Amino acid sequence: MKTGRMKRITLALSAVAFGLVIIASQIPTQKLGLDSLPLKKNPARSDAPDFAAMVDVAAKKDQFFSYLRPKVEQQNAQIAEKREFLLQLQRKLQQKRSLSNADRDELTELATQYKVQLRSIDAAALTLLLARVDVVPVDMVLVQAANESGWGSSRFAIEGNNYFGQWCFSQGCGLVPNARSSGLNHEVARFTDTDASIASYLHNLNTNAAYKELREVRNWLRQADQPVTAADLIPSLTAYSERKNEYVDELLQMLKHNERLL
Repeated sequence: MKTGRMKRITLALSAVAFGLVIIASQIPTQKLGLDSLPLKKNPARSDAPDFAAMVDVAAKKDQFFSYLRPKVEQQNAQIAEKREFLLQLQRKLQQKRSLSNADRDELTELATQYKVQLRSIDAAALTLLLARVDVVPVDMVLVQAANESGWGSSRFAIEGNNYFGQWCFSQGCGLVPNARSSGLNHEVARFTDTDASIASYLHNLNTNAAYKELREVRNWLRQADQPVTAADLIPSLTAYSERKNEYVDELLQMLKHNERLL
C-alpha cells in the first residue's frame, strides 16, 4: 500500500466510533475453527487434484489456483448476498420505512452469526454488521491458502481439507500436529470438504478480534468508495502467524510473484 494511502486510512480509522457491542472471541490465537460452523467428524472427502504428486511447479500453481478460485468465488458470493440484504434494510430505514418481521428475524440471525449484538435496529446500527459481512479479495485468499497449505501438499490439506492452518480445541476435532509443543492441546481442524475450509477461514477473518484492523481498513475503503485489494488487507494479517511482519512480507512477495496467475 502506498504511504499516503496508509496514512489516510490510519487517520480515518482513529476517528471511527461504533455504538454497538461486539461479541468478540477472547481466545488469543489466530487460527480458530468456527463456533457457528461446527467441525463435523464425518469422513473427509476431497475433489482436489493430487498436488503433492505434481513436479512441474508452474503447472502445480496453475492447477492450485484453478481448483480453489471458483470455490472462493462461490463463498464470497454467498457473503455478498447477505451484505446486499443488509444494504437493502439500511436503505429502508434511511427512508423511514418499516421492516417486516421476516426482515428483523433474518437480521437477528445474521447478527448472531457474525457475533454482533445490536442495541437497536436503525440505519446507524447496521454499520458495524456491514463491516463484518463483506467479501475478501480472491487473490488474497488464494495466496494465503498456497502459503498455509504448501500449495495443497500439506498433510492438513490432504487429510483434513484444511488449506488455512486453522486450529480447533476439542479432542478429536482435527489432526494432531506432529511437532506440537508439550502442554499445548490444539489440533489442526479437519473439514468435510474444501468449501467448508474456505467458509471457516472467511468467517474467521470477518469475526475474530485478531482481525479487527483488517475489517476497519476494508470498511474505510468501502466508505471512501475505493477498491478493496489484497495488497491493502494483507498488512493486517500480522496476528495470523507467530512470524508477524515476516509472514506479511512473505504473503506480499507471493502476491507479486504470482500476479500473472492470479
